[in-house]
Parts: sequence; structure tokens; C-alpha cells
Amino acid sequence: MTRIPNPQTALAVTARPDAPYLAPHSAPLTTTPPQPAPAPSGIGTLTGGAHHDLAIVLFAVIVLVTLGITLWAGRRGQAAEDFYTGGRGFTSLQNGFALSGDYLSAASFLGVTGLIALYGYDGVLYSIGFLVAWLVVLMLVAELVRNAGRYTLADVLALRMRQRPVRAAAGTAGVVVTLLYLIAQMVGAGSLVALLLGTDSGLAKTLTIVGVGALMIIYVTVGGMRATTWIQIVKAGLLLAGALLLTVLVLARFHGDPFALMRAAARNSGVGQAYLEPGLKYGTSATSRLDLFSLGLALVLGTAGLPHILSRFYTVPTARAARRSTMWAIGLIGGFYLMAIVLGLGATALIGATTVRAANSAGNTAVPLLALDLGGGMGSAGGMMLFALISAVAFATILAVVAGLTLASSAASAHDLYARAWRRPGAEEVTDRQEVVAARVAAVVIGATAIVLSLFAQQLNVAFLVGLAFAAAASANLPTLLYTLFWRRFTTRGVVWSVYGGLVPAVLLVVFSPVVSGTPDALFPGVDFHWFPLENPGVVSIPMGFLAGWIGTVTSPEVPDPDRYAELEVRSLTGAGAA
Repeated sequence: MTRIPNPQTALAVTARPDAPYLAPHSAPLTTTPPQPAPAPSGIGTLTGGAHHDLAIVLFAVIVLVTLGITLWAGRRGQAAEDFYTGGRGFTSLQNGFALSGDYLSAASFLGVTGLIALYGYDGVLYSIGFLVAWLVVLMLVAELVRNAGRYTLADVLALRMRQRPVRAAAGTAGVVVTLLYLIAQMVGAGSLVALLLGTDSGLAKTLTIVGVGALMIIYVTVGGMRATTWIQIVKAGLLLAGALLLTVLVLARFHGDPFALMRAAARNSGVGQAYLEPGLKYGTSATSRLDLFSLGLALVLGTAGLPHILSRFYTVPTARAARRSTMWAIGLIGGFYLMAIVLGLGATALIGATTVRAANSAGNTAVPLLALDLGGGMGSAGGMMLFALISAVAFATILAVVAGLTLASSAASAHDLYARAWRRPGAEEVTDRQEVVAARVAAVVIGATAIVLSLFAQQLNVAFLVGLAFAAAASANLPTLLYTLFWRRFTTRGVVWSVYGGLVPAVLLVVFSPVVSGTPDALFPGVDFHWFPLENPGVVSIPMGFLAGWIGTVTSPEVPDPDRYAELEVRSLTGAGAA
């Protein structure tokens, strides 16, 4: 079975160099494109000492800048609202940049571009789901969640339900989803930095994981949401600027003619016109097509249920600002993926698919190789500078994403579980100060847990973790949120059943899938206990989440309170009484 990679996981994209190609079936190209510059293949292409010395210097500068932002933000306020929402003082534009920074990981920069470089049309097709997902967020979630909630998704759910069971379920799902995402990003961080520094050392990967984990703990415990947001803004600016610079340089090579770029890419892809048509990567079997549909469904619906995305809507003062920030995010993310198409085509056109694949079978070095070529090639000062700059941008994206995930997970742990779900009835309420302390402790515990799990998992293929995180969010969080907002009869039992009815199947189906056993690239290749044929469970677990919520509601003896639903409806639609 062909593994469908997930470019949201840094360097966890598993592209098979032996993937079947369609034979070219068109007339030979007549346009003569710029000839690809010779580039050595293999990891050795990126082992020039000067390249990596400069990259390390830029890495250090980014760390110092982000630590400076954290210390500055940490002095601005210590209240719960400051820690969780940054004081709700960010503008729509600022939050739009932060949303795009939260969403675009290093692998969006390297992985998606690599897929396009190797598989052309199919690589572009794969990236569509990441952008389409934001239309769901814009139409169904942004304004309503901002009005109805305070800090977390559980605030929305508990507004018309019983607090303890709802917060226990939603808080647990939030921690699971963010931890899965976090482990994948940190393992990918180790591989990414080792690759960009030209080494395959296990020690380098371990030190990177520990270093990134320590930094994310500092960002969250010291600076809270304000620091995390500004780090996201800086990261998004660097990422978009780096992508724009490379895009302009690529188009300049082809005199601004995108059609000449496409023809050159097809010519140097090794498969001719098939590069520009569907079927080069996906669609080799009915199972792989269904798997792609399942993953696409999880990506499109999962974004609206990701805790670290939902928490961003509380950092702006009004629901209108939340909607406008989502529109900014759509524009920024859409612009980025358009540039990623140009970069992927440019890597194939100027370097050649053979060189890209030889350097890394997943295509993850396509952008660094392209930067070297555009800057003047190996050994040139321009190539060295551009390579180091792109490496530093990729590193900045890692730091920003893991900080956002850690904050969302610590908020679910402290605000939902510690302060409410785990409190005995009649117990004294937790103060804001105690809750913030608990959130900081949770950030340390979650960060340490992610570091340990990532160290054990660094030799494993963890591409499925992000796909599972999206599937779990789409299966557990989205059905519950939509039912709560739009179904008058929805009950507390429906919430609990919907959360666990989506979350548990999503995890179990992956355990019994080819990802874990039964295939050569499984987590446990020596055994075979899989019976579920797909690698992403979304096509099954998402309907199960909706079904479980419906069954839980219709079988519940609880009578929904029409007044509480009316209060939620008015508040979510008008903002009356919103925090």
C-alpha cells in the first residue's frame, strides 16, 4: 500500500522513490527552458561548512530574539486573561498573522514544496485541503466561538451543559490532540535541523528535541499568549518574506512566464507531461484513493476543531475582529500555498527531480537546494547566504508552532481539568492566580512529556501523528461544537458520547492500521495485527463522532433547558454577554 505523506509534519513526509509513474503521453516539449544548474545529490549537497556556520548563527539570533520577546511580554501582565488570551488586545491583522503562523509549520514550507517538486499536479492537489479547511472555520466557527467562549473550547460546550463531565471530556480530547501534534513537530524538528546542518547524527537530533522543548516551555511559562502570539507574528512574517523572495527569484529566471516554468518543470521531472496531470502519486489503487479522501476529510474538518487554532479567536476584542482575522489568515495562507507551487515547480525546473529525490526521497530539501541554486550555486556567497536564511526561517517556524501547541494544551489542563473537572462539588473555587500557576506547571509537565516521548519516537515514522491529530479533532471536537451551537436538543450525555465516540475510534483504528503493523514501513514491521486497511481513520471516525453525539442525546433522560440554549444562541450570534 502506498503511504500518503502528511506535509504538516516536519520531515515526516514519507515519499517512496519507487512510486509508480505514468508514462509520458504527449508530444515532446519544444520550448527550451533555462538549463538546470548542476547540483550534487545526497545529504552531501548540504554539508558545506560555511553554509552551516552561518545557519547556526542565524538560529542563535532567532532564539535570542524570541527569548527577548518572551521576557518583554512576561512583564506586561500576570492575570489569567493575559496568560490565556494576551489581554484580548491584538488587532485583526496581528491575529491573522498569528493564525497563519500557528498553521504553517516548517513542513508546509519544505514538505508541501517537496511534494510538488516530485509529483507535480498531485502535490498541488494534496495541499488544497489545508486551505479549504479555513472556509469551514470562517463560516461556522470563528465568530460564534469568540462570542460563546472565554479561553477554551470547553467554555463553549459548558455554557449550556453540566460542567464537570463536559470539561473532563473536552479537556482530555484537547490534551490528546495537541500532544499528538506536538510530538510529531518535535521529532520532525530534530530531523529537520540535523538535515539542514548536514548531519545524520542521533545526538544532533536528540539535542535539537531537548533544546526546542526547553524553549517552548520558557515561551509559555514566562510569556503566555502574548509572547506566543508575537513569536507567531514574527515567524509568519519571516516565512512569507522568505517564500516571496524565492518566488520572485524563480519567476525572474523565467522572465515572469509561469507557463515557461511549468514546461521546464515537466521537462526536468523525468516523466514529461504526466507531471502536470493527476495520477503521478495518488490513485494507484482504490484503497489509496479512499485513504487520500479520508485524510483530506480530516484536514478540511479538523482545522475547525484544533485547540490551538480555536484559542486564537479569544485574543481579539470582538467577534467581528475574529472573523476579520480569519479572512486575513485565509489570504496569507492562500498566498503562501500559491508561492509553494512556484517553489516546487522551480525546484524541478532548475535542479531536476532526480537531484531533489537523491538529496531526500521525500523532497524535503527541495527548498534549500533551490535557495543554493538561486543564490549562485554551491560555494558562492549568495548561495551560502540564501541557504542559511531559508534554514533559519524553517527553524523559526518550528519554535512558533510548538509554543502555540504547548499553550493550548496547558490551557486545557489547567482551565478545564484542574480548575473545574477535577474539583469536588462544593469545593472552594480556584482563583485566577492559582489557575495560571497550574497552567505554567502543566506547560512544564506537558513539555517534558513531549520531550521524552519524542526522544523515544525519533527513529520512528511519525507522519501519521499529525493526520491522527486532525482526525481526532474532526471526530471529537467538531461534531460536539456544531451540535452545541446549532442543535437545541443536544444534551450533556451527547457531548460526552460525541467526544469519546470520535476520539477513541480514531486512536484505535490507527492502532489496527497498516501504520502500526503489517507493512515494511510500519511502526512494528515484524508483526502483523492490522485489520483496518486505511492509514487515516477520518472517513470512519468522523461520522462515528457525529453518530455517537446523536445517540447519546436521543437516549438521554436529561431534558434540555430551552432558556440556556436561547442564551447561548443570542450570545453566539450577537456577542451580548461575551467575555
